[in-house]
Amino acid sequence: MTVVTATGLGLVSLGGSAPADPTRRTAAELEALARDAASALEGKPAEEIARWATDTFGARFCVTSSMADAVVAHLFSRVTPGVDVVFLDTGLHFPETLKVRDTVARTMNVNVRSIRPRMTVGQQDGERGPRLFARDPDECCFLRKVEPLERALVDYDAWATGLRRDESPTRANTPVVTFDARKGKVKVNPIAAWRQADVDRYIARWNVPVNELFKKGYGSIGCWPCTRRTKAGEDPRAGRWAMFEKTECGLHQ
Repeated sequence: MTVVTATGLGLVSLGGSAPADPTRRTAAELEALARDAASALEGKPAEEIARWATDTFGARFCVTSSMADAVVAHLFSRVTPGVDVVFLDTGLHFPETLKVRDTVARTMNVNVRSIRPRMTVGQQDGERGPRLFARDPDECCFLRKVEPLERALVDYDAWATGLRRDESPTRANTPVVTFDARKGKVKVNPIAAWRQADVDRYIARWNVPVNELFKKGYGSIGCWPCTRRTKAGEDPRAGRWAMFEKTECGLHQ
């Protein structure tokens, strides 16, 4: 692992694979943990779910954040100060998104890890042709989000997301804890049962950083080439990949 420090963040390039660790839980053990926790923690406060996650997995646990807001990062900073927060730095983020990341790194008791793709945007243009996001958004998302997340999670057994059931029909059945068989890891969704009003109350109570683009008509925020403002009455994610029949980047599929 190579770590280069810039603007106070660990900008991480991850290569190779970690050596086998006999103390790590097997996939079967992790799946059983997730199954039991999903039942036991359903309906529990987000803080309790977060505490279970960090108590159970310790240093083998991280939080992931798109930095649309910093609610989940803040939640875990209260429960387990110093927790790792993984941000996928695609090279195509809005400046407003990077501002939230930098604010989180500067003001919260967390360890922000900015994970970059294997190729810069320019290198990707040279190898795959320019504007891959406009021709094959699935491939672009894989190269700039999915594969970097897989590398970032190598040293963890579990990770947390900010997925909520009210965000879209495809997320309506999101469990608070599940086992991701493709990754062989436990996925924790502590605010799965929250509605937007719950998020807004948490942000107001704790003065949590929020992406300024929400005030400019964006309902959901991803990379700038594939995100547009949403219209009145539209689903919040309607502005993502609007020219394609695509609603997810692949991180949660």
